[in-house]
Amino acid sequence: MALTVPHIEELLNPGAEALGYEIVTVELSGGDTSIVRVYIDTPDGVNVDDCAKASRQFSAIMDVEDPISNRYTLEVSSPGMDRPLAKPSHFEAVVGQDVKIKMNTLVNGRRRFSGELVEANKEFIVVEVDGEQSELLYTEMDRARLVPVYDFNT
Repeated sequence: MALTVPHIEELLNPGAEALGYEIVTVELSGGDTSIVRVYIDTPDGVNVDDCAKASRQFSAIMDVEDPISNRYTLEVSSPGMDRPLAKPSHFEAVVGQDVKIKMNTLVNGRRRFSGELVEANKEFIVVEVDGEQSELLYTEMDRARLVPVYDFNT
């Protein structure tokens, strides 16, 4: 069976839940040494100790299951201010904020969208870019991130 990001997330999810974490998303990049990047979160956020604890848990699971045939590096991180958006619930939580989306296919003549998230449901989102709204299917997204807002007045 070919290794997929959903397969890795499925392997790690019980371990994350046992520690009280949500896996926001998993990213896999290739090469001679693969990088498996796992973003975790809780309603109260995560810190370095949380990432270390999850990393130990995920390393043990990966050692037992051995889902990657070549060498890999496991990275566990918080989603950060430019958090990845991977699930409908992630999008629903940030309606009204700015997002950056990269699509796998052209939609309205473009692949990249950076604008306000106007709507989110279980199948698609609506993003407004330069006064034009575009409906983007989750199944056609390559990646999506929240555009961070920095408040320098605090």
